[in-house]
Amino acid sequence: MDLIFVAILGGLWGSFANVCIYRLPKDKGVVSGRSHCPKCKKKIIWQDNIPIISYLILNAKCRNCKSRISLQYPIVEMINILSFLIIYFLFGISLTTIFLMVLGLSFLIIFFIDLKHFIIPNSLTFSMMILGFIKSFDPNLNSIFPNYINSLIGGFFGYGVIFSIIFFYKQIRKKEGMGLGDAKLLAVIGFWFGWISIPFVIFLSSIFALVFVAPDLIKKNKKMSSQIPFGPYIILATIFYLLFKNNLDSLIYL
Repeated sequence: MDLIFVAILGGLWGSFANVCIYRLPKDKGVVSGRSHCPKCKKKIIWQDNIPIISYLILNAKCRNCKSRISLQYPIVEMINILSFLIIYFLFGISLTTIFLMVLGLSFLIIFFIDLKHFIIPNSLTFSMMILGFIKSFDPNLNSIFPNYINSLIGGFFGYGVIFSIIFFYKQIRKKEGMGLGDAKLLAVIGFWFGWISIPFVIFLSSIFALVFVAPDLIKKNKKMSSQIPFGPYIILATIFYLLFKNNLDSLIYL
């Protein structure tokens, strides 16, 4: 019964994530105003807003104008359902679970916004920095979270590394490289998981970017200076870091 409740909760918040992914890049509010079809602008009735189920019942088409509904909507909802279930399975009913669900939801929104629009909203990164630092004062949380000193160092270290890369790249190449959104996202990770996470996340995200982007650059004959969303690779690297955190930490403290 608990798993069903968590799955429903994950679907509902996944639906909210889709609202954020659509509205935040347009500087629209995410709380007020009912959802509407991007094509015909007709307001969506509640029966057509049920996560995943409505997409299947409507056969991926708007009830009014019959335009295709993006596959992104059920994918985002399904990912968030799985995310909530995995977190609940690992940490049960706890404050740690709530914090990780909030962070996972924010990561999901950032992932798709950066992938589509090449931006990372400040409203998400700043709020996650603050929350990540505040929760570090609670000694009763799971050990995956650092204490407030480690958290503070991690936040500044994460931001400082990317800011330094941006600064020196601009000095050498005389043009912009990475965006400050990436620096703020890495600061979020530092505040949440401490300074020790930063080197691994930078290394892994760079590897992921190289593996996924290089074939596309070769195939389409693009230059390395082409715009590349780095946020999704940082998020993927963070997930891998958390999966293997104990093994990686043991290497540091040998």
